[in-house]
Amino acid sequence: MSTETPGRRTRFGRPFRSTTRSKAVAGLTALLLPLAAMVGLASPAEAATSATATYVKKSDWGTGFEGQWTVKNTGTTALSSWTVEWDFPSGTKVTSAWDATVTNSGDHWTAKNLGWNGSLAAGASISFGFNGSGTGSPAGCKLNGASCDGGSVPGDSAPSAPGTPTASAVTDTSAKISWTAATDNNGVKNYDVLRDGAKVATVTTLTYTDTGLTAGTDYSYTVQARDTADQTGPVSAAVKVRTTGGGTTNPNPGSKINLGYFTEWGVYGRNYHVKNLVTSGSAEKITHINYAFGNVSGGKCTIGDAYADYDKAYTADQSVDGVADTWDQPLRGNFNQLRKLKAKYPHIKVLWSFGGWTWSGGFGQAAQNPAAFAQSCYDLVEDPRWADVFDGIDIDWEYPNACGLTCDTSGPAALKNLASALRTKFGTSNLVTAAITADGSAGGKIDAADYAGASQYMNWYNVMTYDFFGAWAAKGPTAPHSPLTSYSGIPQAGFTSADAIAKLKAQGVPAAKLLLGIGFYGRGWTGVTQSAPGGTATGAAAGTYEAGIEDYKVLKTSCPVTGTIAGTAYAHCGTNWWSYDTPATIATKMAWAKNQGLGGAFFWEFSGDTANGELVKAMGNNL
Repeated sequence: MSTETPGRRTRFGRPFRSTTRSKAVAGLTALLLPLAAMVGLASPAEAATSATATYVKKSDWGTGFEGQWTVKNTGTTALSSWTVEWDFPSGTKVTSAWDATVTNSGDHWTAKNLGWNGSLAAGASISFGFNGSGTGSPAGCKLNGASCDGGSVPGDSAPSAPGTPTASAVTDTSAKISWTAATDNNGVKNYDVLRDGAKVATVTTLTYTDTGLTAGTDYSYTVQARDTADQTGPVSAAVKVRTTGGGTTNPNPGSKINLGYFTEWGVYGRNYHVKNLVTSGSAEKITHINYAFGNVSGGKCTIGDAYADYDKAYTADQSVDGVADTWDQPLRGNFNQLRKLKAKYPHIKVLWSFGGWTWSGGFGQAAQNPAAFAQSCYDLVEDPRWADVFDGIDIDWEYPNACGLTCDTSGPAALKNLASALRTKFGTSNLVTAAITADGSAGGKIDAADYAGASQYMNWYNVMTYDFFGAWAAKGPTAPHSPLTSYSGIPQAGFTSADAIAKLKAQGVPAAKLLLGIGFYGRGWTGVTQSAPGGTATGAAAGTYEAGIEDYKVLKTSCPVTGTIAGTAYAHCGTNWWSYDTPATIATKMAWAKNQGLGGAFFWEFSGDTANGELVKAMGNNL
């Protein structure tokens, strides 16, 4: 199995999804499901009658105390794992723990078994302890999701989901949330109110006023019921709320769009996570993220990688806010991390991108019924579990009425029809965008579709002004893969950023709806003796994940720049020849984009940058 999940890029395209990796993820997901079932052990009622958890304060020294929980298997079969949850009053907390992994979300505390003490035979017990501060005692104890005292009876079902909340009395700093009651066979005790997935209050009424909010900020609220046996039911659908006042919190107000692609598969071999946007400083410089990719199958938008998208559990050190995921929280994975990122950086908007090089084959069927396609995309993007995460949709069709991995014959109007249906369904409050070809040659891909007609329904186009040349032409000639302008000896006329932008503008696409594309990687050949572009080669240069391609963060030191041509850099080291963009060439390209009146720029993709985000910063600082 390859260590690189994307596979390869090709001209005017971006990485496809390796079928080997997809099968491996499917297998991993299949393995994870039984593990999740083991954590749950049984239905909450069954678990409650077969195990108990009791608490005792072992000692108290005034400024702190030692507490101990004891989990006992009171059933007739072995338990394979245990999780104890409880609430401390404000001001009381765990400061250190042993024989369990203890985490918290506010005043709600969770303890999970370690690898060696999760299994409990019938009648056996295990204790874990902790040091704490404060004077409070635990309340609302749950063991594997059920009451810690084992007092619930078989057949006691969990409550239903409350009705979808509504918002009223929204001000700069507060909002009133209301909902209809949940049902339960033994009665509902109270409700947890969750803001952006984290509990902010527990109430016995059907309303809650949340205060201390930030003006001009988006929030998402859901509600979860708890019955008299302390069983919690499913989370309600979400209501989105935007507080009044405020305005943009972008640290560069009035700046142009600086959009980056985040790949779902990057969390595997590349070990690149949403938190890296924070640690690199990139989050402060970007305005938008395209999350890549959702699939297009059967004429519909579908999930790309369920495990990476919303199931992968993040530890505290991997998480954007330093809080670990719990086994029973309603949303995990990249989606939850993006939610946390947006809470930390409210100026960032996130779009879900569908298609890409491998998954563009489904657009032909989608074009046969644009309204049905748009409905399927809306239902997925606006799923209540993650509706607050996304601010719109991006379609990456490679290519309408032209050839990519496969050849499309939908006709010149197909993209326009699809764009119109998406705008009708998503409305004016959501973003609708598309990644498009940069083939500016005569009779090329730009000429094959009505990009001007479709642009009236789009907020902008991401013009893929990279991958013009590469080692798919094994013997060369060597040429920069992302030339800004033409130059003497360029292998193909029209294969430049300037040619593509000029053709789109001439066809009637507004300049402000065009974003210039930057690749955070290089393309290269081997067997090259000539330093200047135009040399011959024997094949693709070796790359970390795939021959002929390498991340900028590697190339900047492994093959430093030799010179520049057509607004981009090239490097000759040994017998290898590479072309890639640097902070200096990006500054040149951003100046050009502003001079052309473009709406900004975008890049593929975050993980190719350095750990301190020098390419993202070069884009942001020069836009």
